[in-house]
Amino acid sequence: MAANGIESNARHVLDRVVNAGAAGDLVVREAASLSLKAHAGLLEEHKVTSTRVYGVRAVKDDRAGIAYSEADDAAALDSMVDQALVNAAFARVDPNEGVAPGDTALTTDDAILSPTDATTVEAKIDTALHIERELTARDKVRNLPYNGVQDITATRYVFSTTGRTARSQGRVCSVHAYALASDAGKDALEGVQWHGRRFDEIDTEWIIEETYRRCLAMLQGEAIPSRHYDVLFDAEHQADLFAVFADMFSAKTARDGINPLRDKVGEQVAVEALTIRDAPLDADGLRYALFDDEGLSTATTDLIDAGVLNTLAHNSATAAHFDVPNTGNAERSPRSSLGVGLHQLEIAPGDVTESSLTSGEYLEIVDLAGLHSGANTVSGDFSFGAAGFLCRDGQRLRPVRNITVAGNFYEMLTKIAAIGDTQHWNPERSALMARIRFADVAISG
Repeated sequence: MAANGIESNARHVLDRVVNAGAAGDLVVREAASLSLKAHAGLLEEHKVTSTRVYGVRAVKDDRAGIAYSEADDAAALDSMVDQALVNAAFARVDPNEGVAPGDTALTTDDAILSPTDATTVEAKIDTALHIERELTARDKVRNLPYNGVQDITATRYVFSTTGRTARSQGRVCSVHAYALASDAGKDALEGVQWHGRRFDEIDTEWIIEETYRRCLAMLQGEAIPSRHYDVLFDAEHQADLFAVFADMFSAKTARDGINPLRDKVGEQVAVEALTIRDAPLDADGLRYALFDDEGLSTATTDLIDAGVLNTLAHNSATAAHFDVPNTGNAERSPRSSLGVGLHQLEIAPGDVTESSLTSGEYLEIVDLAGLHSGANTVSGDFSFGAAGFLCRDGQRLRPVRNITVAGNFYEMLTKIAAIGDTQHWNPERSALMARIRFADVAISG
């Protein structure tokens, strides 16, 4: 559907909300995707999908209700609004949740965030087959159980009864490959992924070689003695670790009484060398966001500044509750209520060179298992299965597997030994972080 059709539907929905004596906003999500997977030399999956979902939030008498529809005929949209109003009537009273004022119109540049991709579907199919063929032909590789090529274009719209409108479209192409290798009764499942806005940015040969290299290395991996080690995570898993505990920055969890940092704004919560910010306007990241899910402008927000908790992340409701500025971190899908979420987490560079960061003995962790089931985000305690390399002075000495890394995340922030002077994107390009060397981390072999 053309954008003007969605805008017409939005006017229809919001007019019905207003005529019912309510205020509200509408979130619309569209996505078109291509998904490919290879198996045994053949194309096992060739899936093309297209989706569109409308989600309305109606606020009346200080009560908010939501409803969604995948159909966009007038009857379906009317039913959606009516259901949201019914849901609002039974919701709890919250005078802080309303529709933020303002009638701004925000639009991103499709040429930057959703560029034309000259790579044909046939070439993408050839890539999927090539990766599977090359890896399964390698010594000790049994198969490639997880592999895929994807091309997704997603568009999000926000409309409000105050007259605010926002639209953004983004494209992400990705390739992943995870190979199962066996040798002398040992198995290893390892792989990598690559994400970019254009398919021609992806280095297919690197994916093949790196996947194979990791498989061979982990086949030789063994547990190490249980004790405390200095630990460095690779870019992917350092970002994953912080993502697990991202609710530490949420003003919504603070309002709900389940955020241990609720009363620590303005206090030291980490070493002085640590600065963490939400950086939605970094267009090199694939989670760039000009606006949040209330349609409000975003901005770079220093969450932790020199170890001090500077602010929590807010939407309009939590900002009103705590009587603080809104940081533009509203998060809402068509199917969900108003929440808080980070856009692109960034850890500022420290002043430690790579050679100093990797001096002496340390454990480099390149795989974590049980990230959510093994973590208590309220207490900060965690216990994850892990694999990696025992290293000394920047050199990998031996692969390590069948170990457990455990500790308390909030305490780890106060036991940082060093922060590197170079930032690295994680594979999904959703987090840009300097590497952190954590001191005295418990490892069980």
